[in-house]
Amino acid sequence: MARKDLLKGLMDAGDPPSPASVSTSQPIPRPGRGAIGAVSQSIADLRSRSVIDVPPDMIDNAGIRDRLDDDPEGIAALAESIRDYGQQVPVLLRHSPNYEGRYEVVYGRRRVSALKLLGQPVKAMIRNLNDRELVIAQGQENTARKDLSFIEKVNFARAMRDEGFDRKIICDALQIDKTLISRMLSVADSVPLPLMRAIGTAPAIGRDRWTTLASRLKGRRIEDVIALAEGITSDARFEAVLAGLAQRTPSPAPEKAPLTGSGGERLGAVSRNSRATVLTIDSSQHAKFAEWLIENFDEIHRGWLTSGEE
Repeated sequence: MARKDLLKGLMDAGDPPSPASVSTSQPIPRPGRGAIGAVSQSIADLRSRSVIDVPPDMIDNAGIRDRLDDDPEGIAALAESIRDYGQQVPVLLRHSPNYEGRYEVVYGRRRVSALKLLGQPVKAMIRNLNDRELVIAQGQENTARKDLSFIEKVNFARAMRDEGFDRKIICDALQIDKTLISRMLSVADSVPLPLMRAIGTAPAIGRDRWTTLASRLKGRRIEDVIALAEGITSDARFEAVLAGLAQRTPSPAPEKAPLTGSGGERLGAVSRNSRATVLTIDSSQHAKFAEWLIENFDEIHRGWLTSGEE
């Protein structure tokens, strides 16, 4: 079974079959080696495991945060749906490695949050997974749902890298190749997390447009860019930021300094930037000097040339 199909049966199945309905003539799955094999075996076994009720206050978050916002409105809507129709799909938990008797979410965080709002027990399956197996299962479940936006997958890949997971594990978790992972991490390195969160999930925005936005951030103050993120929806905020970055950055104001004479009196001012240096003589006070400077400028320049400092 391909990795992308590992969770399809679980997501479509609802409650697992009773032990009596499980055929004993089926061959025992043979897991692959390493972390991927362990997770594949775990997911293949889920349908034959019992679903238990777990008090929501005994469940902690774990793994990588895969969403850019908490979406309280979406969780409230999910809670209403569960109130009306019940929890249709169980979540996956593991035993907490830190606190005896507690559990950690492998996937199903939104369902756990909704059930906490309702004060109802969480229908869950429990598996023993280490940290590597946890993030692979989390990533594969996200891929099976297909509801994470591109930038959320970018953030998930960045978080996995920052936690020390190598490229192979990141590829296996997101089920994409190393070339695309490299492009995603390039976007992650160019778009600071505060800007990602200011824009939000942007579900309609794909890789190419995020890459364009990332390329326009060079030399920009991130605070100024975040201020551009205005709009009711995250897609609208992305469009506002991209449009703002398309405008040319105004040239900095020229740096000005006083121009003084031999006795310390102020003759005018000097302003300079990367394109020009401008001498301004106060004609109301030093008109004759200004005229002399204009008339003798070629001699001044010739003297500078003969000094050998060109």
